Amino acid sequence: MTDTAAPHSATTDTVVLPTIETTTAPSTTTGTTTNASPAPAAPATLEARSVSAWFGTHKVLERVSLTMPAGEVTALIGPSGCGKSTFLRTLNRMHELIPSAQLGGEVLFEGQDIYAPGRRLTDARRDIGMVFQKPNPFPAMSIYDNVVAGLRLTGVRASRGEKDLLVEESLTRAGLWKEVRDRLRQPGGALSGGQQQRLCIARALAVRPRVLLMDEPCSALDPTSTRRVEETIHDLAHHITVVIVTHNMQQAARVSQQCAFFLAEQGTPGGIVEHGPTGKIFGTPEDERTADYVAGRFG
Repeated sequence: MTDTAAPHSATTDTVVLPTIETTTAPSTTTGTTTNASPAPAAPATLEARSVSAWFGTHKVLERVSLTMPAGEVTALIGPSGCGKSTFLRTLNRMHELIPSAQLGGEVLFEGQDIYAPGRRLTDARRDIGMVFQKPNPFPAMSIYDNVVAGLRLTGVRASRGEKDLLVEESLTRAGLWKEVRDRLRQPGGALSGGQQQRLCIARALAVRPRVLLMDEPCSALDPTSTRRVEETIHDLAHHITVVIVTHNMQQAARVSQQCAFFLAEQGTPGGIVEHGPTGKIFGTPEDERTADYVAGRFG
């Protein structure tokens, strides 16, 4: 893709939920049985190569390159307005939903550019899920229907029995199953804020992503809910690649193995000042600006 390439248009395709393991298990809601129990795929490596981004003529990112290793949590830190969330949205083609947005560079999912001609938008959104800053369950939908909504949105077909198993598994992985298993038909909007955010994580997990993007997922939550979401991130990190934007330095240090510090100085586009293992970024950073930021001297 050239440095001024316009966003690709979306395409619609239907895919079938993969079935890898074969079991017989009772349905969690109907008492029926199913012989297909889909298993999550392995986490994937995500790599940005010289990614630049614009909104109209305003350039907000300048040639950002970063590898986000499979099965690890990568935290994106930096002051407000330095391009962290914009960069996150480029990683699964959310950036192109804005009419004036453009992007240059490449985003490689297991070595394949998700912006390449012929690459389906539905593939990118299914392989690379996203959880937003503010919990956004469908308020009128039940907890159950919220979880399986992602299947319809990404064109995935599944039987009722597969959906039942998937709802239990996704809610379990999101750390919510024990709290809601007896009220799956109640509205998702009736849950607490922290529960709603974990419901959104479950909805993202239901389509079997290999990477999960999280844009400040705890910024609107109380400390107890934040701790539970962080515990969920810890549990997920062994099975999925996680990329999280956070303004909370303690949170970045707690949940991530890799860290990238973004900065935009004096009206210039945002970029990465320094990246590497989280312990090194917080303990022995090479750039003085990184040391000042993680120590709270600015930002």
